[in-house]
Amino acid sequence: MSKWGRYLTIGFLVFAGASASVSAETIKIAWIDPLSGAFANVGESTLRHTQFAADVVNSHGGVLGGKTFEIVPFDGKASAQDSVLALQKAIDQGIRYVIQGAGSNVTHALRDAIEKHNLRNPERSVLQLNIAGNDSTLVNERCSFWHFRFDAGTDMKMQALGAYVAAQSGIKKVYLINQDYAFGQAVARAAREMLPARRSDLQIVGDDLHPFGKVKDFSPYVSKITAAGADTVVTGNWGSDMSLLVKASNDAGARANFLTYWGNIPGSPKAFGTAGVGHVKVVSQWFANTGGARTLALAEEYRRRYEAIKDDYFISTSLTAIEMVAKAMTQAGSVEPLAVAKALENMKWQSDTGEVQMRADNHQLLQPLFISSFVNAEKAGLRLDAEGTGNGFRVDYRIEGKDTALPTTCKMIRPE
Repeated sequence: MSKWGRYLTIGFLVFAGASASVSAETIKIAWIDPLSGAFANVGESTLRHTQFAADVVNSHGGVLGGKTFEIVPFDGKASAQDSVLALQKAIDQGIRYVIQGAGSNVTHALRDAIEKHNLRNPERSVLQLNIAGNDSTLVNERCSFWHFRFDAGTDMKMQALGAYVAAQSGIKKVYLINQDYAFGQAVARAAREMLPARRSDLQIVGDDLHPFGKVKDFSPYVSKITAAGADTVVTGNWGSDMSLLVKASNDAGARANFLTYWGNIPGSPKAFGTAGVGHVKVVSQWFANTGGARTLALAEEYRRRYEAIKDDYFISTSLTAIEMVAKAMTQAGSVEPLAVAKALENMKWQSDTGEVQMRADNHQLLQPLFISSFVNAEKAGLRLDAEGTGNGFRVDYRIEGKDTALPTTCKMIRPE
């Protein structure tokens, strides 16, 4: 076990033994994401990720003399309406922080509800921590002082994919398939604008939007992809919409490569099987095999904790969010959301993959991004596979945080 691994394990044991004495000194964070429906497996995993992140910070002593973080889960059902109802329940319980990511439609709805609440109740303001809602409008025309995003946005990730595509002469015909809601529409729009700008010879040979979380058989879409002669599919699909798309492609014997936003999300690596090896790539801000002692320690500690259910640590945004919030509380000497929000602006933090910085002008985190290939773990010399498949994600390409920054149209209304 690495030094970081021992440190994490010892820290968790110390925290577990001390938890009873500090239980009254907790900072509650409402977690609002799906625990039922088509995307429940994703929600269950990200809840474990968030609880794990809180344990990491708590094991270091918490904040402000021993205050610890407590994650309070609410089932948002991947529904904007249900998530806003969950938000109200959290507010009624006195919770002042909300963490969420599964679905930009939900992120938008929570953003609007929190804006209204804070305007009417400035003494009980709520801060929104976005860990995966990627729609770029959230940090542009739909930005909010009370919203901070810890994942990279749609356009930032497409810019990274564009840099990769520009260097791949074998990519000639691209098919776009995405979920028909804010994020999926944004991926399609970014691909249409950014990929041909990188390669004038590149053809977009198809562009489909499909119902969100309702398609059970993607074979008709795969037939269209094949008929169009596409060599590459670009998709922002996630959850069952990702797994079922790849399964249908595998079943049809289609050999198009996939450039994905969420091909590493729980359930997808198993759905790929060996047919995904060499054919699936993912753009993300974190992979277990990026290198570095702490990166491996986090992934290995998480795997030990959830070995019985074969859950893997696949995204570190919840940890970055809670670590940076803890630092902001320490700097502000307060747990009040307004003070914490001001301390977060322009904050720099040393994550396990490198330095990150929260922009003050639109509350978008700048951090390294990686493009990885799904490969045979043993042949590639990877330390960790994905979901016990024997295959894992090998990092092929790294983009530094400063190089992911994009212009913003955000005109933030700041509290007085």
